[in-house]
Amino acid sequence: MFLIDTESKTAIQLDKKSFSELKLSERYDLQEWIVNNPKILGENLLIIQKEFDGFPDTNERLDLLALDENGKLVVIENKLDDSGKDVVWQALKYVSYCATLTKSEITEIYQRYLTESNAQDKISEFFDGQDYESIRLNPVEGDQRIILVAANFRKEVTSTVLWLRNYHGVDITCVKVTPYKDGDKLYLDAEQIIPMQDIGDYQIRLTAKKQEETISSKEEATRHKTRYMFWEKALPVLREKTGTYGNVSPTKDNWIAGAIGYGGISFNSIIRMDGARAEMYIDTGDEQRNTEIYEKLRSKEHDIDPAFSETLVWQDLPGKRAYKICIEYHDYGLKNEEHWDEIIDWLASNMAALINAFRPLLDDVMKTIH
Repeated sequence: MFLIDTESKTAIQLDKKSFSELKLSERYDLQEWIVNNPKILGENLLIIQKEFDGFPDTNERLDLLALDENGKLVVIENKLDDSGKDVVWQALKYVSYCATLTKSEITEIYQRYLTESNAQDKISEFFDGQDYESIRLNPVEGDQRIILVAANFRKEVTSTVLWLRNYHGVDITCVKVTPYKDGDKLYLDAEQIIPMQDIGDYQIRLTAKKQEETISSKEEATRHKTRYMFWEKALPVLREKTGTYGNVSPTKDNWIAGAIGYGGISFNSIIRMDGARAEMYIDTGDEQRNTEIYEKLRSKEHDIDPAFSETLVWQDLPGKRAYKICIEYHDYGLKNEEHWDEIIDWLASNMAALINAFRPLLDDVMKTIH
C-alpha cells in the first residue's frame, strides 16, 4: 500500500505489519473494527450478535452473527495472521447450528445484543423501512453464508473453500486483511480474495434474482393485494389534502412517494401492519449534500409551529447516506381494515402539515446548497 503525495507526485510505501507485531487481538481489535463498520467486509451487513454461544449441547461460540440485505444469516469467523487449518470446518458447524433459527429467534438474539433499542424497528430500518412482518429472515430456500477473515489463508483452506463453492454451492467468502503503519497512524486493507470481486458480485445478483423469483408464498401475495387496496382508497384523499401524488398509482409496496420539485427529497406515506408514518426523506445521492440539507433544516427547527414540531422525529440513518424527518402513528395499521378511513385521514392530514411546514424552509435552504 502506498501513500500518495499529490504535490510532490511521490508514492510513499507504507510499512506492512502483522497483527502480532502490533500486539492487536482478534476479539478486542479486529472484531470490534468489523462491529463498528461491517463495510470492512465489502458489503452492508447488520451485526446481530457477537461471541454467540446459543447452541444447545455445545460450548462453542462463533465470532459474529449478521444479516445481509437478502435476509440471510452470515457467520463471520475472524483470525489474525494465520487462518489456521480448521476454520472452514469450524464455520460449517456454526452455520449448521444456525440453519434452523426462526425469524422470531433471530429477532430475540438481536434484541439481547441491543439491550435497549427495539430489534424489530432496527431490522425494519436496515431493510429500508420495510414492514417488519413482510421481511423474510433466514429463508428456507436461501442457505446461510460464511465470511472468513484473516491476514493469510492456508492453501488447504482456500482449496476447501473453492471446492465447497464451485461444486456444492456453499456461499463462503474469504477476506484478506492487512494492517499497515505510518508513524502513529494505523491503516487496514481489506481485500476479498474468494470469490474474485467482479465474479462474486455477479453470483450475488444471480442468487438475489433466484430468491426473488421463488418468493411466492400465499401470505406475501395476500399482503401485496391488501396494500394495493389500501393505496387505492388512500390516494384520492392524499391528493386532495396535500396537492401531491398526482402521478402516483396504487402499489403493492408499503410506501408511496410524493415530490414537490426538489430532486432527492420526497414526502413518503407509509403503511405498516401495526401503524403508519408520514415522512420527508432526504437522499440526493450525495452523502455530503444530504447532510448539509438535513443540518440546515434542523437549524431552522425553531421556525416550525411548536405544536407540530413536538411530534417530529429527526433521524439520521446509521450506515446509510440518507436522512428522514417523520411523524409516527401507532393506533392502527394495515391489518385493521375497519380503521382504514381513520388511518388515511391521519396520513393525509399529517402529510399536508409536513409539506406545509417544510416547503418554505426547503425553498430557503435549497438556494444555499450547491
